[in-house]
Amino acid sequence: MFRTLTSLGRLARAGFTLARYDAIFPREYQEKFPPSLIALAAFTRLFSRRGEAENPGERLARALEKLGPSYVKLGQVLATRADVVGQRFARGLSRLQDQMPAFDQKTAIATLEYELGGELSNWFSSFDAPVNAASVAQVHRATTTDGRDVAVKILRPGIEARLQKDIRAMRLGAKLVQRFVPAAKRLEPVKFVDTVARATELETDLRLEAASASELAEAASLAENYRIPEVDWERSAKRVLTTNWIDGIPLTDPDRIETAGIDRAALANTLTRAFLTTAMETGVFHADMHAGNLFADKDGNLWAVDFGIMGRIGREERRFLALILHGFLTRDYKGAAEAHFNAGYVPPRHSIDDFASALRAVGEPIFGKRADEVPMSRVLLQLFEITDLFDMHLRPELVLLQKTMVQSEGVARILNPQHDMWAASAPVVEKWMKRELGPEGMALDFIEDLKRLRASVRRLPNAIEDWAEAGARLRSGEIKLDDASLNRLAGHQRKGRLWRWFGYGILAMAAGAAGASLLNFF
Repeated sequence: MFRTLTSLGRLARAGFTLARYDAIFPREYQEKFPPSLIALAAFTRLFSRRGEAENPGERLARALEKLGPSYVKLGQVLATRADVVGQRFARGLSRLQDQMPAFDQKTAIATLEYELGGELSNWFSSFDAPVNAASVAQVHRATTTDGRDVAVKILRPGIEARLQKDIRAMRLGAKLVQRFVPAAKRLEPVKFVDTVARATELETDLRLEAASASELAEAASLAENYRIPEVDWERSAKRVLTTNWIDGIPLTDPDRIETAGIDRAALANTLTRAFLTTAMETGVFHADMHAGNLFADKDGNLWAVDFGIMGRIGREERRFLALILHGFLTRDYKGAAEAHFNAGYVPPRHSIDDFASALRAVGEPIFGKRADEVPMSRVLLQLFEITDLFDMHLRPELVLLQKTMVQSEGVARILNPQHDMWAASAPVVEKWMKRELGPEGMALDFIEDLKRLRASVRRLPNAIEDWAEAGARLRSGEIKLDDASLNRLAGHQRKGRLWRWFGYGILAMAAGAAGASLLNFF
């Protein structure tokens, strides 16, 4: 009960803070509000402070900074979508990507020495002031005792407790929305918060982030011009992560990238393909691809940092995603619709043809268009209306994927306002489709089916033994059943033995067929 009241208090504080910074109903957008909201907007502005920034995005950024790291994450996503929130608004929010206030050097060194053990000089010959600070941690440039330049990431003091409080408040807010706003139920607000909360909790153990960086480096090797810094495991711990230092230009500064002679259009293509390649080829992807976490080097390579939030997607989901993307790329809207239905994204009571027509209404106006020719805010609104029309619920397993797609496409637009998402995506999707639907994909499917069959057959003896034990207890009188029930149980036992031998026979036949197929293939 106390935690619930505390969470309600934090939600009330969030609303009041947003009102104080005039970030709920910004005065700049007064004329766009419907009549029903004008009076409420005027009321909330009674609490706003005078003398705040003129940029509404910067006011929201300051309010989110005040509220805490979980809220900052939302602002970072919005900062990449100038096409949705407007250029001016996005510029104000950009401070959230790498300009958060830093904590003091003394605290950083104390944390480092406690986590690694011993004195600072045991590990580093130099340790500079923080070069940037984010919502969860800050980064220092340092030189190791063996002369290597490294980046040292250190968690903010007390960040774990603060995140937990934020998450509890968000979870309560999601429950209230789900209960009192029936239209929001299909968006599964509680499951959404649970998914984000889990990813955020993992972000506070930098040992897990180190493992994610190592895993993503393997996946990134499959993408062109995509690089991940190497982890220094010896100098990493729960609250400290050390990696190689990257000499690059942050994607928050596209003008500097252009001045350095780096091809911004090519870099935008690299970003789109890097995300899709890692997600579709390995099922692992960087799930926090805002511009502050991405750098370009002089050779035009894309470097990613900050691996606290990683996304993972299973092979079956990857296949459905590829079929959907391929349907849009080839304008096969019926195929894309069927993929939605087969994946269970659309309830079967709806018509595939009707849904295909709805997808056509989305895809045709934007097919082959450059980013600056596509009003993304209108597209997103149309997609939202379609999901409502066809009773589509939010899929928790796809939350991070969808969020990262929106984020990375927004950064690509910043680099190149004429970015063609379709042209950039096509080579990756087509390559994956050819392999998945060709001989290699069929062989993998067959192997997976064999594994599932073998697992089922292996479970049969245990199930039969359980039935036998239950039968023995019944016959001994330990458990009482009437004669009719006993006869049915004996029949089930006989069927169980038959099914076991039948399963072994099927497994043997499948193994023989697999062997023959492989011989024919080679």
